[in-house]
Amino acid sequence: MVHPYLRELPQGLEKLVELSLDLHWAWSHGSDHLWQEIDPAVWARTKNPWLILQSVSERRLEQLAQDQSFLAELDRLEQARRDYHKSESWFGDNYANNDGLIAYFSMEYGLTEALPLYSGGLGMLAGDHLKTASDLGVPIVAVGLLYQEGYFRQMLDARGRQLEIYPYNIPTSMPITPVRAEDGSWLGVPIELPGRILILRVWQVQVGKVNLYLLDSNDAMNTPLDRGITGKLYGGGLETRLVQEIALGLGGWRALAALGLRPDVCHLNEGHAAFVTMERARYFMEENNVDFWEALWATRGGNVFTTHTPVAAAFDVYPRVLIKEYGAHYAKQLGVSARELMALGSKSHNGDDDAFNMAYLAMRTCNRVNGVSELHGKVSRRIFDDLYPHWPEREIPVGHITNGIHVPSWDSPWADEIWTKTCGKGRWLGTPETLSEAIKSLGDNALWQFRGKERHELVQYARHRLARQLGQRGADDEMLAKAENFLDPNMLTLGFARRFTEYKRPNLLLRDPDRLERLLTNSVHPVQLIVAGKAHPQDETGKLFIQAWAEFVSRPSVRAHVVFLEDYDMDLAQEMVQGVDVWINTPRRPWEASGTSGMKVLVNGGLNLSELDGWWAEAYTPGVGWALGDGQEHAEPGWDAVEAEQLYDLLEHEIVPMYYRRDSQGIPCEWVARMRASMSQLAPQFSSNRMLQEYVRNAYLPAIASYRKRTAEGGRLGKVLAAWESEVRRNWHEIHLSNLEVKQQEGGWLFSLQVYLGAIPPESVRVQLYAEPEAGETVELPMMACGCDIPGAIHGYVYDCAIMTTRPASDFTPRVMAYHADVLTPIETGLIVWWQGTS
Repeated sequence: MVHPYLRELPQGLEKLVELSLDLHWAWSHGSDHLWQEIDPAVWARTKNPWLILQSVSERRLEQLAQDQSFLAELDRLEQARRDYHKSESWFGDNYANNDGLIAYFSMEYGLTEALPLYSGGLGMLAGDHLKTASDLGVPIVAVGLLYQEGYFRQMLDARGRQLEIYPYNIPTSMPITPVRAEDGSWLGVPIELPGRILILRVWQVQVGKVNLYLLDSNDAMNTPLDRGITGKLYGGGLETRLVQEIALGLGGWRALAALGLRPDVCHLNEGHAAFVTMERARYFMEENNVDFWEALWATRGGNVFTTHTPVAAAFDVYPRVLIKEYGAHYAKQLGVSARELMALGSKSHNGDDDAFNMAYLAMRTCNRVNGVSELHGKVSRRIFDDLYPHWPEREIPVGHITNGIHVPSWDSPWADEIWTKTCGKGRWLGTPETLSEAIKSLGDNALWQFRGKERHELVQYARHRLARQLGQRGADDEMLAKAENFLDPNMLTLGFARRFTEYKRPNLLLRDPDRLERLLTNSVHPVQLIVAGKAHPQDETGKLFIQAWAEFVSRPSVRAHVVFLEDYDMDLAQEMVQGVDVWINTPRRPWEASGTSGMKVLVNGGLNLSELDGWWAEAYTPGVGWALGDGQEHAEPGWDAVEAEQLYDLLEHEIVPMYYRRDSQGIPCEWVARMRASMSQLAPQFSSNRMLQEYVRNAYLPAIASYRKRTAEGGRLGKVLAAWESEVRRNWHEIHLSNLEVKQQEGGWLFSLQVYLGAIPPESVRVQLYAEPEAGETVELPMMACGCDIPGAIHGYVYDCAIMTTRPASDFTPRVMAYHADVLTPIETGLIVWWQGTS
């Protein structure tokens, strides 16, 4: 294989190109020893096979080309890669007749440090989503942006202040390939911006069986300003952010179209990508000679939106003037007014708002929406309540699919070994439900031995990383020598690593520094702590939290027990989740949408001590870890002190003593029992295998069916639905209800209601009795049947319904909802009228 950014390799080594460009190596680890053999230094520092091929000397390559054992191993690894690509898969076994294609759009992807295109949890989730799709054979193609600098790298100065450094991402040194058009030129897609055309170059990343396409504005044909659009991840002001999202949405769809790909499903990983739903509709509109609203009705069935945001203030919101500047020309292409365009992203439906919300746009252009944990689904229904006036919060159309993690990316070599021996090599290539029983059979000795190896590896890694960061800061030889002896591989090891921002309360553990010092330096039961995390460049409060930790770890009395490791990245995250005994998480409930870092310790035998928020709210039971808080939301200012006390108390009186309570063989049997319970009960449940299978069953397959039904015959059903909505909305004001009668009958009640529909036919509505469910109850909402006509009325009818219930009649309220068999209510039409009178 000839690559434009690589010299010609000696004969026999050509397979190294395909092997290095397929990111399957990032989680299979089968070829790690090969890259280490080629160039140990570069591999140890970068874990980037593509960079190794570019930097290794000609002499070394010639040596390898003559090494028969190396060539044989290369042949074996390349054959294993090909076997993986041709192997049967969970999706193929279960949905062999489904030929749908899902396009996944995300602003960031955390796949490997060799491709640094992420800032945090959203990117980690996106990367794990693609890796899991590859393993399970789910037909996904992905779209993102290629950043010249990406997210910042972190250093601390001598005072503990965070410094942001932006190293340049050299595309030629990353495992990516330019995409060529049919004529051999570099594929570029145009985007119309005010007064100019932006060209976005297209790159390809091979993520196992999944292709990820990255768009890059750093083209010489663009203006200097536009070349920087894909400069920094989440960098620049509002205008840059808006254009980045235009590039992702419009550019992403156009790139797929240029490649001949027409997905059935567009999956928006957060609202950043919402513009793709409009561009998708525009393409359909032009190809099928329909208007925008008909095209939107036709294509919306295939749009899925996952929201990760726990507070409305975190959504991307743009001022009206900016949307007008960048959207005026696009609105003309869509054949809609500027006000109609604005309305798609406004709180109100009339487009008079001054703010355009990307999450609102996603809600209005997708018909399947989910949060990322059970609690987050509930929080999201509250957040989006304004978009569905008059609807009960429980019926706001946001479900949930709890996040999971791609286990092969996060398990340690020792965890991999013990899971392979117990559950088989293909355990993460299918359904995870069968794994629990096998793990329960593991003995105490085996579990404790593998935990010891993981902890030892983490301590060694932390020492070396700490020495490197101290050396960059100018530490003397004496300090560097001491750093090599910090931490202890036999000591209880706590880990705390995340984005440093106020709602995550990163200093809850530091609320009483002297008490924490006593906990760490206890002569009988000593504890050690590894801390890491970045603050957003504009988050001064977060930076002060980091500075407080820097000051604490500089205390001479605790230096051997606690370290702050700079530049929290994927490599450091992998080492920490593999080696810590307890992962601490302290967000303010309910501000953690899901959280996945705590999930990553599960497979490695680590335990969680976390706020009852996000995923832990549904995962926690007393036998698998520890919980902070009381499972309620607290706004009172003194609550942080209450939970800090609870945190210290749990550590001092339960967690630390349990860890050091050993049997005659030196094994903490109670601790190991929790490890076993956590590994068996939680690791399979919170794997991305379970997560992606839920997306397939609950989102992708229904979306494929809906999209194909609506777009068939040039969008015939889409036209019908657009006309239906227009007619119903135009006449909805004519509906009124009167003369509700309620009669008691044996075992329940008989309701009768007069309903005047005006110009709306009865088949376009459903009349229903609504009651809020009581605790633990699942309420079936009975439909009222259309009975006799009301004399002299236009579409006036008597509706009645008999229900069997012990609840009082006052618990039930009649309501009229717009209805069509092919429309999802209320996400596609929230028209509703409630009975307001008294009977």
